[in-house]
Amino acid sequence: MSIIESVKNEVMLLSEKFASEADDKYDFWDEHIRYVVQEALVLAERYKADSEIVELAAMLHDVALVSKIGTRENHHETGAEISKAMLSKYNYPQVKADKVISCVNNHRSSKNCNEIEEICVADADVLAHFRNIPLLFKSAFKRLDKDFTLNDLRDTMKEYFERDYNDLSDRTKQDFSDRYKIICQIVLGDEHSYRTAVQNKPSRGD
Repeated sequence: MSIIESVKNEVMLLSEKFASEADDKYDFWDEHIRYVVQEALVLAERYKADSEIVELAAMLHDVALVSKIGTRENHHETGAEISKAMLSKYNYPQVKADKVISCVNNHRSSKNCNEIEEICVADADVLAHFRNIPLLFKSAFKRLDKDFTLNDLRDTMKEYFERDYNDLSDRTKQDFSDRYKIICQIVLGDEHSYRTAVQNKPSRGD
């Protein structure tokens, strides 16, 4: 069995266990990680990154949350430690393992990244949110009080969209721009989407 298959199986088992114990039955793999993997591999091909490093890191980037170890605030650091132990267990070459671990440790923002593989994973983590917009709605519903208006919901979703879009690396932001405008138009409506697209329009220097 390849290292990719071994890590995937282990992460999927962790996700199944998490879902079975969660009140809302949230499945990390189906609702988030698989989208991150898909987007990361697209970016790896586009940016000529090491696809094996990127795929492993994408599968492992939230392993601390899936394992329910440590805090959300530090899940990147805890995840890096868990990834280190897991890759060592499978005798993965240390040079490659270090790159995977670095991707996991820096996945929370492209601003933290130095290597192209790290950027692929960090950007894919953001792009995955736009692949599963119902999850963003769920987060918005939890954040708002019970008497929220539709404008409250639109404003909260707009805030989520802008935060995620602006956290992308400049290159991915530019590549994603047209897709982002379409998503904003569909989810937020014409007036809101116009303001969001104009505010986040990439500059010519991006």
